[in-house]
Amino acid sequence: MAIQKILIVDDSPTERYYLTDILVKNGFSVTTADNGEDALAKIRSEKPQLILMDVVMPGANGFQVTRSIARDPELSQVPIIICSSKNQETDRIWGMRQGAKDYLVKPVDPAQLLARIATLGG
Repeated sequence: MAIQKILIVDDSPTERYYLTDILVKNGFSVTTADNGEDALAKIRSEKPQLILMDVVMPGANGFQVTRSIARDPELSQVPIIICSSKNQETDRIWGMRQGAKDYLVKPVDPAQLLARIATLGG
């Protein structure tokens, strides 16, 4: 099933706007959350088909939220792409171990983002 609904989780209004702009221009429906707790609530209420997750946020960080989602039987089928300024290979590996399907480094390249979404969405 092609991905249509995407949840962006990022504490930066600039980053949320940037990603939303790319996605909406390409026909996606976007919801945003600015922290992990808000994200978990929105995942349950909005039922997104994909989550773009920042790592460095107040409260629970993106790795922790990704792990919570991956371990929840109701939510674990929703793929997560981590979008982070943390660009070390160890961060990428850790993110994937927490349950993320992919890891992109900010600033996210629009073409790369859309290609990764297409790969996950079939």
